[in-house]
Amino acid sequence: MIDLRLLREDPDRVRASQRARGEDVGLVDALLSADERRRSSGVRFDELRSEQKGLGKLIPKASPEERAELLRKAEQLKADVKAAEAAQNEADDETRQLLLRLGNIVHEDVPVGGEEDFVVLETHGTVRDFGAEGFEPKDHLELGEALGAIDVERAAKVSGSRFYYLTGVGALLELALVNAAIAQATEAGFIPMLTPTLVRPRAMEGTGFLGQAAENVYHLEKDDYYLVGTSEVPLAAYHMDEILDAEKLPLRYAGFSPCYRREAGTYGKDTRGIFRVHQFDKVEMFSYVAPEEAEAEHKRLLDWEKQWLTSLELPFQVIDVATGDLGASASRKYDCEAWIPTQGKYRELTSASNCDSFQARRLSVRMRDGKKVQPLATLNGTLCAVPRTIVALLENHQQADGSVRVPPVLRPYLGGRELLEPLSK
Repeated sequence: MIDLRLLREDPDRVRASQRARGEDVGLVDALLSADERRRSSGVRFDELRSEQKGLGKLIPKASPEERAELLRKAEQLKADVKAAEAAQNEADDETRQLLLRLGNIVHEDVPVGGEEDFVVLETHGTVRDFGAEGFEPKDHLELGEALGAIDVERAAKVSGSRFYYLTGVGALLELALVNAAIAQATEAGFIPMLTPTLVRPRAMEGTGFLGQAAENVYHLEKDDYYLVGTSEVPLAAYHMDEILDAEKLPLRYAGFSPCYRREAGTYGKDTRGIFRVHQFDKVEMFSYVAPEEAEAEHKRLLDWEKQWLTSLELPFQVIDVATGDLGASASRKYDCEAWIPTQGKYRELTSASNCDSFQARRLSVRMRDGKKVQPLATLNGTLCAVPRTIVALLENHQQADGSVRVPPVLRPYLGGRELLEPLSK
């Protein structure tokens, strides 16, 4: 959540942020009004409590004639205090609920607009000319089925659409990707983590996934648990309700976990193969830093993602995501999009988001610097979303004979294989 002081001191900035996101600007005025009621009801409660305490000291000293009147006033004050406390609690709750609906303040340099209004910042690698090489590229599913690496037909039989089995060299490729990604992250100073995939409501709400993203979240109503769509959630909540020593920052974690997403609103989109699925594995980077270090850390996360995609020898571009396509918790987000030959366009593989103190305030994660205690900043960056990375690898490194070249960075994790070929029966 944002700092209420910012809302009071510069409401126009918050309105502009909401407008840029395409969100309800009226929420700002509703929140200002609720905050005013919250503060005035708090003052009223404190005044009545003070009067009640003062009256309580007078009663033992009062004469019998005065005591009856004082006791009557005490009874009335008791009722007034109770009513004032209820009004204060109601205003507090209303303010918090409205505050939870408000997205983070977007960075001033973020391009304004919707999904297609991003700005391309960089382009890396060379797109292959398959025509010049003398063959038509196959898509990842055709390649994966021929290699005995992907089985979506049996997955549909078992689980329905948008599920898949990775088999043979497909399973080995996932394990190689995960191990290589964790190795890079560990070398960069991240602590590897295997995280829970079931979390309590506060963890999901605290990271900002129960607002605009709620339709994509799986909820187990009987147990009131949520299935995470990214290990960002348990990593952000890892230090919930803690005060961290500023000298120990930055803290960096690399989480590996299965991820679950409903993919609501994507009916008929990317239905072929494994590009857009309900369950997938992912390696996620997560950082806790001092607020003044957030922008520099954001660039570092992006650099680590670029290092990863470059090591996989994938052509990709880096984009500055537009305001209307930002998640609620992000003030700015960079995506790395890999070239997908059979689609003839770049598609998102990784993302890096700066959440400033938005998540930390919601989860009560603070830092102590000397005597000062304040919210810190959190950032997250996808290093390897496995199925999409497999899509890009298969299509970009395919050979005319249907085999797939293995980038050198993965070969140690694939028994030295230089080509992906069907496993012998």
